Amino acid sequence: MRAAVGDVVPPGPEPDSADAGLERALRAARDGDESAFAVLYRCLQPRLLRYAFALVGSEAEDVTAETWLHVARGIRGFVGDVDGFRGWVTTICRNRSIDFVRRRGRRPTDPVDTAALADLPDGQDASEEALGAIATRRAIARILALPEAEAEAVLLRAVVGLDGPTAARVLGKRSGAVRVAAHRGLRRLAQVLEDERTAAGGGDA
Repeated sequence: MRAAVGDVVPPGPEPDSADAGLERALRAARDGDESAFAVLYRCLQPRLLRYAFALVGSEAEDVTAETWLHVARGIRGFVGDVDGFRGWVTTICRNRSIDFVRRRGRRPTDPVDTAALADLPDGQDASEEALGAIATRRAIARILALPEAEAEAVLLRAVVGLDGPTAARVLGKRSGAVRVAAHRGLRRLAQVLEDERTAAGGGDA
């Protein structure tokens, strides 16, 4: 059965010109340019905040603030390209989220306010427009209801925008395993949404 559901399809790669600009910003930020660091922050923070919110709920802003402090302290020693930087920042965010959950004695799968998650700010450039396709209460709620491995794979691929190998490094798993988990998660979401449309007589759920 074909799954044609626009609100659960991972965003495509960012334009080359955008990545080129980020590469320049990354090089400058490693040399201590604060304005270049701000460019990286503005680009990555909207997606990172959504990811953290899915993991820790209302503490997402604290988690991402701690993440960026860690990034600021370590960026001079970072070696890699923009994709590697995205993965590095996301790994830090994930680790900080796990630390917060342990300190608070809560599981990261506790229910979160999906309405608030849907309302988190998007970036302003064209690369963020694809995120709007999944930034609905329904889609976010469905992602969070997936089995944990599938949910996090979908979040990393569709919300954070990481490629398969980078998402695998963040999770400490084989790339193939993460690809399969994301594929299964997206198929499951597609089936749920198609069932909802069918139950609603072909209209939007």
